[in-house]
Amino acid sequence: MTKQNLRIVYMGTPDFAVASLRALVEGGYNVVAVVTMPDKPMGRHQTELSQSAVKQYAVSQSLPVLQPEKLKSPDFLEQLRALRADLQIVVAFRMLPEAVWSMPRLGTFNLHASLLPQYRGAAPINWAVIHGETETGVTTFFLDREIDTGKVIHRATVPILSTDNAGSVHDKLKKRGAELVLQTVDDIIADNVSPISQSELATDAPIRHAPKIFKEDCRIDRNKNVKQAFDFIRGLSPYPAAWTELVDEKGRRSVLKIYAASQEQTHVSEPVGQVVCDGKSSFKIAFSDGYLHMETLQLAGKKRMNVIDFLRGFHPEGVLRIE
Repeated sequence: MTKQNLRIVYMGTPDFAVASLRALVEGGYNVVAVVTMPDKPMGRHQTELSQSAVKQYAVSQSLPVLQPEKLKSPDFLEQLRALRADLQIVVAFRMLPEAVWSMPRLGTFNLHASLLPQYRGAAPINWAVIHGETETGVTTFFLDREIDTGKVIHRATVPILSTDNAGSVHDKLKKRGAELVLQTVDDIIADNVSPISQSELATDAPIRHAPKIFKEDCRIDRNKNVKQAFDFIRGLSPYPAAWTELVDEKGRRSVLKIYAASQEQTHVSEPVGQVVCDGKSSFKIAFSDGYLHMETLQLAGKKRMNVIDFLRGFHPEGVLRIE
């Protein structure tokens, strides 16, 4: 079998999944259809429909697109079966029922944005950066009944630099992931895969998970040390963004989102959580072992801006703290 006659159904939704689909199309692989999320209503009156990034690319390449509301729908299963796929590839999509992932004769593999078994879950990139990891990666594995637990086909590592945030790591993994998808397909075609149980890949390090992130999860804990706070901000930037509440001497509160900061590990004389500001270019928060210097931030109801522009219009009364 060659890549031209291997029938592939591709499943994905966000921008992260476009890179792998593009690599398949541009590489001459036989993608017979794309499955993605239904269009979402948007706009003030919810009358406009927003297409997923994967659908936009698929349409631009004249690929057939399926958008099932329910993956167990008999109509969808019939459509999928009619495609006679040899292989299904899943990148950043929904959890598939067994009736879907077990359909192709060569199985269904997923590209996950971590080095499994570490960081199983919905937000592996964010949590790897939040936990201060210096390395992450991508994994291809065959789907089975439990989410993110199937046998591993390939893994590839990617460094996390101190200058990275979740956005830049996302872009690195997107590129490396596309390469790994092609490698995995080629090895499946050549019957050259020996999937390994994730239990065999586990080390003595504790398994970290990557659950979905909600708004309250993004609140900065001033009782963490300054590096932990720094990594927390990086891990949530540019989306959904770390936040805190600024409180003035009269108890008035305002929500502050922080997109970029730098850390200074030093002796601190101010109470933990106190804001130290010169009104011109420096806006920093005291932690137990140093300061977090603001670089890019946004007050509720205002634009996102760098610290110098922010301070031009920010004139607090008295001492500020974060809570």
